[in-house]
Amino acid sequence: MSADTDAPPLHHIIVVGGTLAQWAAMTDAQWSVRMTELGKVADHCGARWLSLRPFAAGDDADTPPARSVVVGTCRVDTIPEPDGRVRVSNAIIAMQAQGIAVDEVNLGVQLNLPAECDPDLVVVLGAPDRLPTSLVWELAYSELVFAPIAWEHLGASHLDDAIGAYAHRHRRFGGVD
Repeated sequence: MSADTDAPPLHHIIVVGGTLAQWAAMTDAQWSVRMTELGKVADHCGARWLSLRPFAAGDDADTPPARSVVVGTCRVDTIPEPDGRVRVSNAIIAMQAQGIAVDEVNLGVQLNLPAECDPDLVVVLGAPDRLPTSLVWELAYSELVFAPIAWEHLGASHLDDAIGAYAHRHRRFGGVD
């Protein structure tokens, strides 16, 4: 994607696709390639964080390990929790264990970790008539881009196209013109 000086800043991107079974079927080498390719695109547009999340649990799959890699100045993380409600519950438990007040601000911080900000862009793979259960909190102020592709076919060009679509939108943050 070429740099667009009028494009809104893009700090944190989430890509949601595949099931835990599909994630578990990927080899370490496949994960390395995918995370590096996507990380290069995210880094090129100035994003500091790229989070990958599954769309759904799928067929009784084992939960694959979380992975992390830094590409340029962008940290790419896999977050293999397919249920946003579980993520919220786990975040509250972690906050209580650390003695952190459970409020909207602190909950948002905990849910976005390791990123230090809310996502600007959420790319959802698949049909545009379904939202993933892995997202609850992130949908409030994030721009959604649906990419009608399967997880297995996700590549750097798809993320680049989604970032291009994001760059050409006028964000009103809930307001009306």
